[in-house]
Amino acid sequence: MQQAEFVKPVNEQRKKIHPHKFAMWVGIGSIIMMFAGLTSAYIVKRDQPGWTTFDIPRTFWYSTLAILVSSLTMQMSLKAFKERQMQLYRLVISATLFLGCLFILLQWLSFRQIWKTGITLKGSGAGQFLYVIAGLHAVHVFGGIIALLVTFIRAFGVRKRSYNSIPLEVVTTYWHFVDLLWLYLFIFFLWIH
Repeated sequence: MQQAEFVKPVNEQRKKIHPHKFAMWVGIGSIIMMFAGLTSAYIVKRDQPGWTTFDIPRTFWYSTLAILVSSLTMQMSLKAFKERQMQLYRLVISATLFLGCLFILLQWLSFRQIWKTGITLKGSGAGQFLYVIAGLHAVHVFGGIIALLVTFIRAFGVRKRSYNSIPLEVVTTYWHFVDLLWLYLFIFFLWIH
């Protein structure tokens, strides 16, 4: 007796994740592990003799607000793109790029302020960890800014439009990730400080 082969209907077949999204999630996973290791090292090292602390500059609060609002505008841009509201899409993607650059500027001003208080890369203390951890975050934000710049240029390009939302979904997810990562780091430094 021959057994009938079970075939799933097309709508029940498992949907596969797009390769770009998969690669992004793998990257995000490795970044999370790196920052978990760095913040864990911070906790372990802070009990050593000679540990110096620093005051959180007020501009960190402003930069946090800028990146939180940029995450909102990024989500709005994805929604506008999917609804083919191209004028709104261009407006909010421009706002996101501006807010991302503002975040970088405010971070730079914050680190200048910390540096002027005498907290440098020499010695052992919270300031040194702050420079390394926030510096690595800045590298990831710069990557996001480059992706936003490419997205911005495409939004205003004159060539034939492609309404494939996958690239914008990848940029949106990554931007939300660097936003949440900064929020985690900011709360970490406020709480553990």
